[in-house]
Amino acid sequence: MKIYHVQGTRSVRVIWLCEELEVPYDIETIDFSPAFRQSPEWRAKSPTGKVPAMDDQGFTMFESGAMLQYVLDRYGNGRLMPEPGTPEGAVYLQWCWFAEATFARPLGDIAHHTVMKPEAERIPAVVDDARIRALSCLDAVNDAVGKTDYLVGDTFSAADIMMGYTLMLADRFKVLENHHPHARDYFERLCARHGYQVAVSA
Repeated sequence: MKIYHVQGTRSVRVIWLCEELEVPYDIETIDFSPAFRQSPEWRAKSPTGKVPAMDDQGFTMFESGAMLQYVLDRYGNGRLMPEPGTPEGAVYLQWCWFAEATFARPLGDIAHHTVMKPEAERIPAVVDDARIRALSCLDAVNDAVGKTDYLVGDTFSAADIMMGYTLMLADRFKVLENHHPHARDYFERLCARHGYQVAVSA
């Protein structure tokens, strides 16, 4: 398995999962420049030019959440996810999707209008609105982990890997603050895991 990686991007999720499962993998760190990401070579692996991508068994994937589920299904042997079709399995899927489809969206808006866009194209009102939406998402996480150690009860799962990266972004953009103490403690538990530490330093 080869993971195409740029430090701090969503490839962190895939590396972290492989570390937790002790699944062998190789990392190829790519050039994050716009020129490389727009190149035909990279677009053949990632049609939108984004990171990560992954090669395994003769095919390529380019969506981090799907990569996690593939690795779990192929190599996990039932680890780090509840049994599909159970209430626990439904909660697991809920938080995996929420982490990327709901919570990461306003964080992406913040990133675009504070870092990624040229300064003249940044819109402060977009950032303000995105921060409100992100804090609402953080409320939901804070409530969930105020009752249990992890998102699916007291057992660590791949849903926590999905959410851990999103919380890393929230922390980076100063959304994860002290008025969400349960979410802050939860993120610190995730940061203490060896797999997280390997992934964020890769």
